[in-house]
Formats: sequence, C-alpha cells, structure tokens
Amino acid sequence: MQARPATVVILDFGSQVSQLIARRAREANVYSELLPYDAAWSEIVKREPAAIILSGGPESTLGDDALDCDPQVYASGLPLLGICYGMQLLAKHLGGTLVPLDHREFGPAQLTVDRADSALFLGVPHESRVWMSHGDSVTQVPPGFTPLAHTGRCAIAAMGDDARRTYAVQFHPEVVHTEAGTAILENFLHTIAGIAASWRMDSWVDDAIAKVRAQVGDANVLCALSGGVDSAVAATLVARAIGKQLTCIYVDTGLMRKDESAGVVAAFRDVLHLNVVHVDAKARFLARLAGVEDPEEKRIRIGHEFIAIFEEESKKIPDVRFLVQGTLYPDVIESKTPDSKAGHKIKSHHNVGGLPERMALNLVEPLRALFKDEVREAGRVLGLPNAIVERQPFPGPGLAVRIIGKVNDATLATVRDADFIVTSEIDAAIAEGKLSPRPWQYFAVLTPVRSVGVMGDGRTYANLVGVRAITSEDGMTADWARLPHDLLERISTRIINEVPGVNRVAYDITSKPPATVEWE
Repeated sequence: MQARPATVVILDFGSQVSQLIARRAREANVYSELLPYDAAWSEIVKREPAAIILSGGPESTLGDDALDCDPQVYASGLPLLGICYGMQLLAKHLGGTLVPLDHREFGPAQLTVDRADSALFLGVPHESRVWMSHGDSVTQVPPGFTPLAHTGRCAIAAMGDDARRTYAVQFHPEVVHTEAGTAILENFLHTIAGIAASWRMDSWVDDAIAKVRAQVGDANVLCALSGGVDSAVAATLVARAIGKQLTCIYVDTGLMRKDESAGVVAAFRDVLHLNVVHVDAKARFLARLAGVEDPEEKRIRIGHEFIAIFEEESKKIPDVRFLVQGTLYPDVIESKTPDSKAGHKIKSHHNVGGLPERMALNLVEPLRALFKDEVREAGRVLGLPNAIVERQPFPGPGLAVRIIGKVNDATLATVRDADFIVTSEIDAAIAEGKLSPRPWQYFAVLTPVRSVGVMGDGRTYANLVGVRAITSEDGMTADWARLPHDLLERISTRIINEVPGVNRVAYDITSKPPATVEWE
C-alpha cells in the first residue's frame, strides 16, 4: 500500500453538502477524509492531517447542547477553516461574539472582499456571488482575527488570523452557487496549509485495490451487479484485487428498464469478462411489493429481498464471506447512517438504510466515499468501456420508485414504455449534439393522478406521466434541464400515442434542493 498522501480532514457537523467539501479538495488534487464532528482526536491524528475544515450544519452553536468537536482541534496548531456553523464554532471558542438572526438567511448574496491582501482571497474578485444558509451570525471577531469580507446582511462574512493560519467564512464555498468558492478553498489548501496538488485518482484506485485485498484475504466474495456504473466500477476494482475469488450476482428484479437485463449480463460477461450468475427473481420482488405504496417501505423491502437472494446464492459457493456493493457517498448521507451523526435523513437507499440489521455477509464498499463523477473517473482509470462509464444513473430499487403508488405488472409496463420513449428521444438529441449542457439524468415517472382528456373524439380518464431531466455535477445538487420545446413536444406526443392508459404528460421543473432527483 502506498504511503498516506497529505490529508485534509473535514469534520462533519451535519450539513447536507459536507461531502462537497471533500469533493472540492479532491478536485484540487488534495486527499481528503470526512469524519463525524465528534471524532476523537486519536482518530483524527491517525489520518496525519495537514489541515482541518469544520463543516456547516443544521443546528445552532448558541444552544445548550450545541454540537462540538474534540478540544484538541482548536489547540492543534494546524491550519483551520470554518464554514458556516464551523465559523460560528471558531468564534464561540476563540472569544468572538455571536447573535441569532431575526430571520434565517438562505440563498444568494453579494460578497464584498474587504481585505484583498488576505491569503484566503487571493485572486478572488472584489465582488462575487456566494450562497448563504445560516440562522446565527458573528458580530465581533475573536482577538487576533480580522474581518475579511461582508455582504449586505452579514457584516462579517469572513474572518482570519494569519498568525494561527485559522480562517472562517459564513457562506458555503463548496457549492457551485458560490462563484469563487473553488478559488477560496484552493487558497486555503495550497497557499495557507501548504498542501501540494499531488493526489490523483489513479493513486486512489491503487490504494482501494490494496485495501480490498487486505480486507478480504483469501475468502470468496459476491458482488451485487445492478447494471449501472457504480456496481460495474466496484466489481472491476474488486476483480483487480482478488481475481477468481469474485463471483458477480445479477438479480433480475423485474424492475429494470426496457431490454436492460440481457444487455447488462452480456456486457459484464463479454466485455468485462467477469464471472456472472444471472438470478431471475421477478416474481419474488413483485410479491414483496404487492399492495405497498409507501416509498420508504418499498426501498426497505427491496433491500431486504436483495440481501436474502445474495445470502442464498452465497451458500452455493464455498467460503463466501463478503458482499460487494456499489454504494456511493450521496447514498450514505441521504440515508443518515451512523457515519453522518449530525445529518438529517432524506430517504433510505436500498443498499444503505434498507439493509437488514443482521447480515450473514460482511460488506465491501470500495466506492463509499466517492461521488458519481469520481466513480466515472475511477472507471476510466480501470479501463472500462465508455458505454458503461457514461451510463446515466439508475436507482437501485429501479422502476419501483418511479411508480408513485402500487407496483404491479400493469404499472411497470406503463412506466417502462414511457421511460423508453423519454430516454431514446433524449439520447438521440444528445447524439446529434443538440443538448448543451448534456442532461445528467432523465426518465419518466408514473403518477397516481388521473385526468379527463379527449382522444379520437371520445372522452378519456387516464394517467398522468411526469418527465424528469436534470443537469448536475455531483448528484447532491441539481437543476432542471432546459430541454428544447420541440423535443418535449415529441416526447409528449409519443407517450400519449404509444403508451396505453396515458393521456397527459407534465415536465418537472424543480431543482434539488428543494426536491430530490427521484420522485420517491
């Protein structure tokens, strides 16, 4: 295993975008690790941190039970950067003054840099847009600190102490809405903390392969293949680590897109040359989902059934002790697992919050700390075909969470046919170079809404299908894709004419947040 690279440790106080800080660090070619806010100093020093960042969070530092980190963090002498809640925490501990705001500030603001000579703002425009999300504000900086910037509603939007190499910003530099956020973070990492831009994805892949070998030893391993890029990269990485010890299980749930299962099995066997066992479990999953409408219950039942099948298959192979999954960090953070103690649960992902409490197999999750775009980069490093690496995301529970309501043969047929029209039309537009930026994800949703229509001079009372297309860099935040009107018209016309039981199509123009990408 390679020597540990220079590391920035991010202490997570529960912000839904905490992992974006880690992602921005990696984009700056700095290795980063995200730890719970209350990680013991002994755990932090194991990472040999060159700097520490305190994330934002949903709570208030003024409360009696305010979240806090190990006191050694403040006394460590390491370069520190506080973001939002982290800024307030630094002010609180180092002698500044905080007050609660009458109205929480959420959204864009215009930042004015007051100290252009500050190392934190080198190369940053005098004025730029930032993203605010806070309920408390610093009104007096601690001794030794200098106010560095302000906005119209926030007199101290940034502060710094050059001697202690400790800085803080009230806004969120990690989100794309902050125009100079990348430059600010890079200034902290490279100029202030002195960390070289030396970490690369190929070094991460080598390290991940070594970690899998160390974890697995000589045991046999199963890999859950969904057909998406996550499981493909996870399977390929583990295969590089342990070779013939890996058996891949592709479970055909009956919840896949049109003609997908046959193509998936062929790709993994013929292109990636993996040992793949194909399990037809359509009837089992439909039985488990019969009559279920609640989306959380759907995800949990699907997760349990997946694990039951894998454990059954494991009994057919000697000495199987591990199960590989393509779990990503967005799955983890939205599911509110113990690794993100302060976060708020958004939904249970079938491979995180939906897992049974007791499992016969231990999990191997080599991609657990990565975002989708980083997984694609890892896939390229591993030499996967572009057709697999660039495949658009598809949820583990499949079409079950694209049916609002009960899942059965009829509703699956409707959403599958509608989805095929959406994807084929958008794929064709992409191939012709007509869409910029290229949508990150696009699909159809079957709603329980029925409405009156007229078809063939007769009255209809049929279903509403929603169409969702989004643009995104990381899957944590997203905007609705501005598809051309003629493309939307073509999609709508085809769905109404070709999919029985549908007489109305609506286009979803909601960003994430406040919505999630999937409707369930």
